[in-house]
Amino acid sequence: MRWTILLSALLLFSCKKNETQHTIVVNDTLITTPETTKVVKAEKSENLIPKQYSNERFKEVTVERIDENKFRVRGKGQIFEANFNWIIEDGHDELMKGFQMTDAGAPEWGNFDFTIAVQKKRENSKLTLVLFESSAKDGSRQHELPIVLF
Repeated sequence: MRWTILLSALLLFSCKKNETQHTIVVNDTLITTPETTKVVKAEKSENLIPKQYSNERFKEVTVERIDENKFRVRGKGQIFEANFNWIIEDGHDELMKGFQMTDAGAPEWGNFDFTIAVQKKRENSKLTLVLFESSAKDGSRQHELPIVLF
């Protein structure tokens, strides 16, 4: 009976000794720490995949903030005659509008890449970029893809 208690105590002690040392990997670096685990948060990861937006006419659309008020918009569109429109709204007003072209018309998926610079009129408003195809029949917006800028 004494041997069982002694053996149990020895096993418990040796298991506890192994538990106090942790090994973690942070930013491809192996870190071994006794008793505590450190979590290191990377400030900016270069391998982050930007958020992509899509609908039935646009796909793989990304928006990259270049400067405080400047954005680069890239993606693919399956657009009739390769021509699509965009508009920037702040919830109250249309601040800017324009059009772009893809490098191929429908039914192909054509690439597009353009830069826009815009400033808010109201400090507390949200700017939204809306990509859309204009109807050949009546000019109405079709297949709108809204993207919040900031």
